[in-house]
Amino acid sequence: MVVLRHMPFLRAVFWHSITAFGGPQGHMGMMMKTFVQQRRDVTEEELIEYNGFCQLLPGASSTQTLTLIGYKRGGIPLALLTLFIWILPACVLMGSISFLLDYFEDMGLNLAVFKFVRPMAIGFIAYSSFRLFGIAVNNTITKVIMLVALVATFLGFKTPWVFPILIVAAGIATNFSDKRIPQSGVPPKKIRWGNILIFFALFGLAGYISETASRQNWPNRKPFNLFENTYRFGSLVFGGGDVLIPLMYEQYVTRPATKRVQETRREVLKMSREDFLTGSGMVRAIPGPVFSIGAFTGGMVLRDQGPLMQLTGCIVGAIGIFLPSVLLVLFFFPVWNNLKKYAVIYRSLEGINAAVVGIMAGATCYLIKDSFLSSLINFETIGYWDLLIVLITFFLLKSNKIPAPYIVLTCLLLGWLV
Repeated sequence: MVVLRHMPFLRAVFWHSITAFGGPQGHMGMMMKTFVQQRRDVTEEELIEYNGFCQLLPGASSTQTLTLIGYKRGGIPLALLTLFIWILPACVLMGSISFLLDYFEDMGLNLAVFKFVRPMAIGFIAYSSFRLFGIAVNNTITKVIMLVALVATFLGFKTPWVFPILIVAAGIATNFSDKRIPQSGVPPKKIRWGNILIFFALFGLAGYISETASRQNWPNRKPFNLFENTYRFGSLVFGGGDVLIPLMYEQYVTRPATKRVQETRREVLKMSREDFLTGSGMVRAIPGPVFSIGAFTGGMVLRDQGPLMQLTGCIVGAIGIFLPSVLLVLFFFPVWNNLKKYAVIYRSLEGINAAVVGIMAGATCYLIKDSFLSSLINFETIGYWDLLIVLITFFLLKSNKIPAPYIVLTCLLLGWLV
């Protein structure tokens, strides 16, 4: 009954999963268009709050935000179903790439079709920033917070801790005065923290079993090692895929070649530099979460043990990388809802929401600089094409007449034709 009652919502999630390019910032813009303006599953204020809350947690922030939208509509069952539909297409694609990697050259794979995906994603981020500005930035302190977050994001976009630091600092800044939002009534006293013990217990158990399997040289120990690796990444990574990918590179490419590992003669999970870079490039070219690279690396590190074990690696890698995200968000969000009844937390939301807008605006500026600003300065044609795609995407979204998936498909078609 849950599936039938929420079928239109799940269909929208599926369309989002196969058209959402551009990483967490681009995903946020598309969620604004699909789940706020078109479907009204959540309000703009709720989406800002969800995104700000998820920025405080490690893991895949866009995945956590979408999971919370499902949670709001239908509780934990719909949240888990939303998560599954969202990650499935990207994980299947990345897992398949681990099998097809050797044949890409023979297939003549042409990635030119994706050439306008990045400027399109920038257009989505710019539009989302524009929409949220009028809601979250409405007094002096929020304007200051937004500008500080914009500059800090632009300067430290690839620094892992910049986003949670900005969120926490913004929450503190709006608590220096209690005149705007005084405490009213009696705040709740009891908060249930017990469920988070499952997350930490699983973290410790995964590490213990992985180390035991390695020391005792279990015949099929590699899937246990893989789960520990990916669960650890998903539990500790702040900053999304730009932080996750370097950590995976160190684990699977750099570490196996170190003198210490070679001296122990321990057989560790590894893959070649070329294969890893191919996978990390492909995950940015497909729709869906960047964390789906866990399915690719899982398949690659177990590829030498046969197709069945490689498929197992794809599944274990996908589960391990996303499981911490969903555990953290579903366990902490009820606690967060309880805490919001305290005035100090409610006042913090004012600053957090302004910081989210600043982060998105800063991401827009950084991505323009990183993607095509130099081409514009050098009067290169591709730079003007990219700028045109950003502007067209922004104004099409502002007109509210064309659904987001059609904009994505048009950009893919244009990349193939031009």
